[in-house]
This record gives sequence, C-alpha cells and structure tokens, in this order.
Amino acid sequence: MKQNEWMNDPLVAGIDTTKLQFLQMLVFEGQNLKKEQMLPFLMSIAKKGKNQNISFDDNEIEAIVAALSKYSTPEEAEKINKLMAMKKKR
Repeated sequence: MKQNEWMNDPLVAGIDTTKLQFLQMLVFEGQNLKKEQMLPFLMSIAKKGKNQNISFDDNEIEAIVAALSKYSTPEEAEKINKLMAMKKKR
C-alpha cells in the first residue's frame, strides 16, 4: 500500500485529516509487528487517541476500512480483517 494513497480516496473525504493522519501512523507503524506485539501496540495507540480526543464513529470506521482495503495487498487486507474481527468481538 502506498503510504498516503488511501487518504485521498473519496470514501474518506468527509473525515477530518487529523484522524486520517493518526490512522496513517497506526497502519504503518503496526504493519511489521509480530502477533504478540500487536496488543501492546494497539493499547498504546488507543491511549494516544484518547489523549488527543480522537475517536471514530461506526460510519467513519466502515469508510476507512473500505478505503484501506481498496489499496492494500492481500496480506495487509488480511490484517485489516483480523483487526475488524477483534473489534466486533468486543
């Protein structure tokens, strides 16, 4: 996935750029983590988001996932799907 390509997709046009940049950090910092590193990383990102008052509603999440998936490799798309499955379990 090219780093910023998904951020220019019409699917995410209505989402604040601060939120998109936050996700950019999440996606590209977390992409090479091992399975056992993922939970601490996600907890750290959640804390940063909370400190910066960044949150996403369900519509934003769906749009972001669709845009990310559109520009992802099959491996990246699989990671996205796993994260979404974890979210749905919560």
